[in-house]
Amino acid sequence: MLHALILIPLVGALIAGLLSDDQRRPLLLPLVALLHTGLTLAELWHPSGPAHGGWVQLDPLGSIVLLTISLLFLGCSVYAVSYLRHDRPERPNRFLCLSLLSCLAAMTLVCISQHLGLLWVAVAVATVSMAPQIYYNTNARSIEATWKYLLIGSVGIALALLGVYFLAYATLVAGVDATLQLESLLEVAPKLDQGWLRLGFVFLLVGFGVKLGLAPLHTWKPDAYGEAPGLVGALLAGGLTNCALLALIRVYQLMLAAGGDDRLYRVPMMVLGLFSMLVAAVFLVRQADFKRMLAYSSVEHMGLMVLALAIGKGALAGMLLHLIGNGLAKGALFLSSGTLHRVYGSKSTLGVQGALRRVPWSGSILLGGFLAVTAFPPSLLFLSEFTIITAAFRQGSWVAAVLLLLALAVVFLGMAPIVLGMVLGDPPSRLPSTSQRERLLTVLPPLVLLLLVVVLGVCLPPPLADLVHQGAALLRGGCP
Repeated sequence: MLHALILIPLVGALIAGLLSDDQRRPLLLPLVALLHTGLTLAELWHPSGPAHGGWVQLDPLGSIVLLTISLLFLGCSVYAVSYLRHDRPERPNRFLCLSLLSCLAAMTLVCISQHLGLLWVAVAVATVSMAPQIYYNTNARSIEATWKYLLIGSVGIALALLGVYFLAYATLVAGVDATLQLESLLEVAPKLDQGWLRLGFVFLLVGFGVKLGLAPLHTWKPDAYGEAPGLVGALLAGGLTNCALLALIRVYQLMLAAGGDDRLYRVPMMVLGLFSMLVAAVFLVRQADFKRMLAYSSVEHMGLMVLALAIGKGALAGMLLHLIGNGLAKGALFLSSGTLHRVYGSKSTLGVQGALRRVPWSGSILLGGFLAVTAFPPSLLFLSEFTIITAAFRQGSWVAAVLLLLALAVVFLGMAPIVLGMVLGDPPSRLPSTSQRERLLTVLPPLVLLLLVVVLGVCLPPPLADLVHQGAALLRGGCP
């Protein structure tokens, strides 16, 4: 079944490349997404166990990320049918559909990889497959955004590869069997050469930190998120970054199992996490582009999750809940912002006003998504952030907890005037004439994603709660 999770999107990508009908091709996306989500749920219900010598297996950590990505992709695929059908007819969507499905296969491989070399390959493929999606609008700004994304992302991937090499060399220096298979590495972790192990961690933290968009490595995010279509921004913010976070979590597992002075890896993660939140908070204030605003919000939430990982113990369950909530909420926000962009013909926060009157559903989803990502109850992100902050105080990380609260307050005060200004009041008197409007398939997916965030904040299903607790226990224990 694990093989089918990858093969189905790849076969869909092949069919998308062969089809010549731009109107029918997008229908492949929800079909593949439904199959992928069904297989994901079946795999969670009846796990297949390890395959290919333990290189491939779906553990609780990978299950959480895979479930989030699968649900998010399903929402984006349904949205894409209407989005692409009413796009300019002269713009082909072959490469967009092909790269979307290829990216789903690569992100799935990230989730099931239990070998650091295979994990690196999957992250690299997912990174490259996103590039055509960012370039979809084929204008000067999208070219610049794609170039910056590829350039900075390639540097991150290269640094992560060096980190993987250093981990492999740590096994050679220690005189143990050279391996990058995670279970074997965790077993011999205390014997590994600490110098090479820590050097590998530094390169992996910086390399995957680029993909996460941690400050000061975040400079690709505002451009890529700002110029990509809304559905691509959703997959970037809730899919690709979660894959990078999972890769960093795998490295964290190894460092935890190695023992020694944990401050050598916790402190750098804590500093990067807090710095990312503070930088995002500063740039969110009076932001003039609402898609770039969402990009900085993503920087903030990635920083929060890395900070929670550094705090450890009680904050780990909160981090996993935040991963789910942020992924789904960002999907709702980016999809609704894509509709606003098309209807108003502008990404300017001054050009988009009175959304509740002109596009009431998308305007309401944008407002609800803002409340969700700023942790208003009963959002799942309220539960996750409360868990993380409580754990920080209980474990004596007072400075981190206070700075975290300060950053969250500034983020809210920065986003609130922007979002309220967009949704309230009257629409601008002069708007370009357009046939673009709200449609069922562009409203339903973000609405369902937002409702999921609210429902999970009120009542977390026991199977999902068990999965989160198993994932947190796996991190605390340092080995499967």
